[in-house]
Formats: sequence, structure tokens, C-alpha cells
Amino acid sequence: MTILVDDTEARLARRLKLEREARGWSLADLAGRAGVGKATISKIERGEISPTAVTLVRLASAFDLTLAGLLVRAEGGDRLVRAADQPLWRDPATGYVRRQIFARPDHPVELVEVELPPGGRVTLPASSYASIRQVLQLRAGALTLVEGGERHELAPGDSLGFGAPADVTFANESDAPCRYIVALTRL
Repeated sequence: MTILVDDTEARLARRLKLEREARGWSLADLAGRAGVGKATISKIERGEISPTAVTLVRLASAFDLTLAGLLVRAEGGDRLVRAADQPLWRDPATGYVRRQIFARPDHPVELVEVELPPGGRVTLPASSYASIRQVLQLRAGALTLVEGGERHELAPGDSLGFGAPADVTFANESDAPCRYIVALTRL
């Protein structure tokens, strides 16, 4: 199993710079499109800091990619992804762990598994949902999902299809980890 640290973080930093430069964007251009500080992007590209989930989602969205699409481009990809080879990434701000079950730039569906620790909370901006549709199924624990002001309390086995793009907060308000699967497709 791959944990996105060390070499993979370096590959992600290189990929971000490559995506930016391939579009002919300056750091200021990307900062403006992503809503992320220019200095932060520069530090990420140089491998001086590890980006949070929110920052990566904003950067990916600026490139018109999903987070999975960005990570796959950094890691490479294959049609068959063995369980032991599914990359993991840990958000340094929240401890949330994201397993990339399946994603390829040439395939319309992506699968992601997330484990959110007790008390964990991640808010993603509406812009990250602008060109995708997704369904979430809670596998274990309890998850509170606030989508555009509408609160949903999910129990194991519950599924939620996301609506129109809105800010979304994923919150584990319990004292045990929760685990969920997200299936998404690009529009």
C-alpha cells in the first residue's frame, strides 16, 4: 500500500508545477483561480509544505480536475489496481485518510474511500463540485454531512447523492472513526 508521503509528495509537487506551467499560468494566475495563496502554492511546488485536502481540491478544481484525477496524474495509473497498491493520502490538518480505490483519466468513474477520525471536519468549496456528480455511502461509524446548509445524518449503509454544487462539510461528531466510499463521475 502506498502512503502519499516522501517520494509521492515530491511527485505531487512536480505535477502541480507541471499542470500550472502546461497552461502557461504564473503562480499568481493559479492563486487567483484556486483561491490559494501564491506563497503557499510556491512552497507546495518546492516540497516545503504538505497541502491539506481543501488546498488540493482547490488546486485540482482550478485545473478542471478532480482531486483523484490530480493524484492519479502524480502517481500514474493502471486499469487494475491491487488493494496493496491503492495510494493513501493523509490530510495533515485533520488526519483524514483518503484511499484512491480507482481513478484513471480515461475512465468516467472514480472510487474513493475516506476514513475521518473522531472529531474530524473537512469543508470543501462548491467549486470542487462544479464539474462532477457524486454519491457517498457510509460504510462504518456516523457521518454528518452539511451540503449547502442542508444537514444529513448518515448511519452505516446510508447513501447520499449530492445535489447542485454547494459548499460541503463532512463532520465526524462521534468518538469513533467513520469510513465512507465516494463514487464520482465528471459531467
